[in-house]
Amino acid sequence: MSKPKGITVLSGGLDSTVATSIYSKEYDLTAITFNYGQQSLEKELKHAKKICSTLNMKHVIIDLPWLNKISNSTLTTDEEIPEISDEDLDNLDVATETAKSVWVPARNTVFCSIALAYAESIKAEIIIVGWDYEEAITFPDNSKEYLNAFNETIKYGSFDDIEIKAPLIDMNKEDIVSTGKKYNAPMELSYSCYTGHEKHCGVCESCKRRKRAFVQASIDDPTEYEI
Repeated sequence: MSKPKGITVLSGGLDSTVATSIYSKEYDLTAITFNYGQQSLEKELKHAKKICSTLNMKHVIIDLPWLNKISNSTLTTDEEIPEISDEDLDNLDVATETAKSVWVPARNTVFCSIALAYAESIKAEIIIVGWDYEEAITFPDNSKEYLNAFNETIKYGSFDDIEIKAPLIDMNKEDIVSTGKKYNAPMELSYSCYTGHEKHCGVCESCKRRKRAFVQASIDDPTEYEI
């Protein structure tokens, strides 16, 4: 008997890798990686491809050049990506400013709309995303409220019974690493850095949260950091 189909929005990062792994045995998955001109694109594609090979998934790359053109995010421009101290990771004011600096206009809304179209076209039942509680504190499109609202939109905007699954929605990064270990997720293949350097920079917010998560979870970190 064939498996039901699913779509996963796979950046190649820690969160999307773990979220995808949770459903990888139950569903026949197609992974979508988006090119919106991000600095880390080359590394994201390289690592997403490896993850797809390991989890036996089809890999689709979708180019969104227009999103790059309208974005002033430090992720998509030549501006310096902000660094953050370990102490400020839980400082809401500082973390919110950092989040605003890397914010790409309506990114998750765009991604999920395209993933929905793809899901309809192949008769997929689910769309997997890596949204989590820790990032939802500063990124509104990672929140449970946003997830519920988008699933309501699908009910009214699609003939098909498709649901966005966000299995990490109540988790912090420590929980995610522990869950990744439990599901044998290929976390060693994931790439989280905003900069696109060969090694993780170790000082951007994404790297800092990744580092801390492995320490807090008492799990060996397979990541190579520049700092």
